[in-house]
Amino acid sequence: MEGRIKNKEGENERLIDGYDRAIRSLRFSLTNRCNLNCIYCHNEGEGRDEVRTEISAELIIAIARVASTYFGIRRIKFSGGEPLMRADLAEIVHGIRDYEDDISVTTNGIYLSIYAAELADAGLDRLNVSLDSIKGKRYDLITSSSNNLPRVIDGIYSAIDAGLTPIKLNTVILNGINEDEIDDLIGFVRECNKRGGGGMAILQLIELIPSFNLSMQSYKADFYAIEAKLKSKAAAIKTRRLQHRKKYFVDGVEVEVVHPIDNTEFCANCSRLRITSDGKIKPCLLRADNLVSIDSVDEEQIANRLKLAMQYRAPFYGKRHPRL
Repeated sequence: MEGRIKNKEGENERLIDGYDRAIRSLRFSLTNRCNLNCIYCHNEGEGRDEVRTEISAELIIAIARVASTYFGIRRIKFSGGEPLMRADLAEIVHGIRDYEDDISVTTNGIYLSIYAAELADAGLDRLNVSLDSIKGKRYDLITSSSNNLPRVIDGIYSAIDAGLTPIKLNTVILNGINEDEIDDLIGFVRECNKRGGGGMAILQLIELIPSFNLSMQSYKADFYAIEAKLKSKAAAIKTRRLQHRKKYFVDGVEVEVVHPIDNTEFCANCSRLRITSDGKIKPCLLRADNLVSIDSVDEEQIANRLKLAMQYRAPFYGKRHPRL
């Protein structure tokens, strides 16, 4: 491809920021629309906006293609809002399939039973599904909705049947609401694994980020106590190299614990670049003052904008870049 950026050895140039962190994946927020209104949601760090924003399929495919062919970035995750509210999601997945090694979607699962097979056929590899409770009334409370839990469970089963595995089930632990459900969630994952013959699902317990809504501070659970309990039950414990996350293997179920903020490794090993629903590069998850716009599907411009974004990456959460 003409214009492809190469290093002196003839290989793809890598996107590396000023702190020697190389970008290995892109995360696209496809829309700011969502059919739920979860009490803790920070909308991928974009905040909430009444104005609908949706990056075009053409621009998504162009950015993914440039990231892959120019910089060797071949891992893509789609999120939202709720990405399955995009009628063209399967088309987008199909459009980038030839450029990627791994394509995944983070979804609330409500429409998953409808679209799982179509997304699998388009080339989707796997899913993250938000599942903050397996008790109907609690699920309604957390998501500010009514009677959607059965649809989510059906969607998870449909995704397993379509081969979109392993599914990561994301549970934000909320003090006084769902922190007593961990054993039940482990049991549900065990049932999912039985359905597909093993290895179908992973439980991710996620620490609450109250930064965008300080009124949620009281819902922040004691993760030290949670991990101590998991450790006492685990047959094995592993640590992911990136972000230093612990994985506990409890009764045959893999349970990963995610500390998005207090874990200093989260920023130190950040290898992800985000694209917002209105087509801007977001160098840091919890920052909105360092965005880089992409105004064209021209490959050279996209490549230059991706390189520019490297100059605005901060070393860790709360640290302003000296350029800003």
